[in-house]
Amino acid sequence: MPAGRVIQLRDVAKVYDNGVAAVGPLDLDVEAGEFISLVGPSGCGKSTLLRMIAGLSAPTRGVVDVARNMQGHSKHNIGFVFQEPTLMPWATVSDNVRLPLKLSHVARDQSDVRVGQALQDVGLAEFAGAYPRELSGGMKMRVSLARALVTDPDILLMDEPFAALDEITRFKLNDDLLAIWRTLRKTIVFVTHSVFESVYLSQRVLVMTSRPGRIGKEFRFDSVGARDADFRTSADYAAHCREVSAALAAASAVEGVR
Repeated sequence: MPAGRVIQLRDVAKVYDNGVAAVGPLDLDVEAGEFISLVGPSGCGKSTLLRMIAGLSAPTRGVVDVARNMQGHSKHNIGFVFQEPTLMPWATVSDNVRLPLKLSHVARDQSDVRVGQALQDVGLAEFAGAYPRELSGGMKMRVSLARALVTDPDILLMDEPFAALDEITRFKLNDDLLAIWRTLRKTIVFVTHSVFESVYLSQRVLVMTSRPGRIGKEFRFDSVGARDADFRTSADYAAHCREVSAALAAASAVEGVR
């Protein structure tokens, strides 16, 4: 791949065994440090696309290329945050975050440091000894995010992580995620059904068509200034949301494309 690019998809398509064409064919390039959101109608293949990038599902055709990390391998180059936190209820917050390191046989003293840092990054350092039943929905999602960050991946894939949260909690987590992105400079590919969330978070918003999902339209917002409370109520934000909403409505009408 060209220097600076960390994800490259070429002519990628996914067809399930029952014959349903889920995704593509499509091309996609993601540069290091970008924050990209995918929006589209339900069933358009957003999550399937994310899983192919993660290596959890193989494309039926085409090439998915993910850059290797600085250690020369891609095993821990990707962190994945699912829609549900999927925490182990019998384990403490720190042990839930530690799981990927334990599976990789990382020494305890090293994992202690990395778990502590990951919890600090998501604002949960003081809850290291708590159990999932003692946490709010937003806190559980922070634990899930810390677990994805603990291996220090270059790429963070997030599949509608805040969809089930109330609006106030969602806004707070949006702000916290942006702060983490600015500090750690991860490459983030974020799937959401919310146009408002996608515009607030992203440098680029990719609107996918109805199944089989393709990239219907792309919007670039990397020149937008501070993403804060003032931006949420600004005329620019409202205008950008209208543009993406209109593109989403148009893309939703495109069906049966092969």
